[in-house]
Amino acid sequence: MQLQLNSEWQSILAEEIQKPYFSELLEIVDLEYQNYTCYPPKDLIFSAFDHCSFSDTKVVIIGQDPYHGKGEANGLCFSVNDGVKIPPSLRNIYRELVDDLGGIFIPTSGNLELWANQGVLLLNAGLTVREDLPNSHKHLQWGQFTDAVIQKISDEKEHVVFLLWGSFAHKKGGKINREKHLVLESGHPSPMSANQGKWFGNKHFSKTNSYLESKGLKPINWLGYIKI
Repeated sequence: MQLQLNSEWQSILAEEIQKPYFSELLEIVDLEYQNYTCYPPKDLIFSAFDHCSFSDTKVVIIGQDPYHGKGEANGLCFSVNDGVKIPPSLRNIYRELVDDLGGIFIPTSGNLELWANQGVLLLNAGLTVREDLPNSHKHLQWGQFTDAVIQKISDEKEHVVFLLWGSFAHKKGGKINREKHLVLESGHPSPMSANQGKWFGNKHFSKTNSYLESKGLKPINWLGYIKI
């Protein structure tokens, strides 16, 4: 499979993508797409990096793996294509967002390109999945690659906000340098976690913007319809 990663990220991750495991990973992913229905579409596997360059990255949200239903995944964690029913976790994200920022209504589209285009890297730990089989590519070495992405951001940038939702993301972000970045942690926005009181009220969106502004950076327009 040809690597469809934008030139800036290729330069930043040059050492990583030249390691033997990475070329093996691309070969295995190519076979998976030939033999099974997999998501997201092959040309969107690296979509998170296309929408959010390394130099523009101000916020990182870590997900687990892509949605595994037909037509849902678009390469951005928690995001779905326009016209797709908003999944329960994203609905809870939107509820917290509206409560936190004083929004008037919950967004009607689950497409998070608006966030990505403002410098929010929506990074799944695994970038591919088989249809209807969550975590089916967990055995592939995507985790090693995305660990390297997180490490590069932590090492080479400063004043980035990392939003770690749920125990998986907490572990994934374990090596982030918390002296020069802001790390915000909460439970996962899934209904099971949120209904146990581990999600709502975390105010991560306003805290993110307050931090960015304190560092002289432009805040994220999370809702799109609120002027900031």
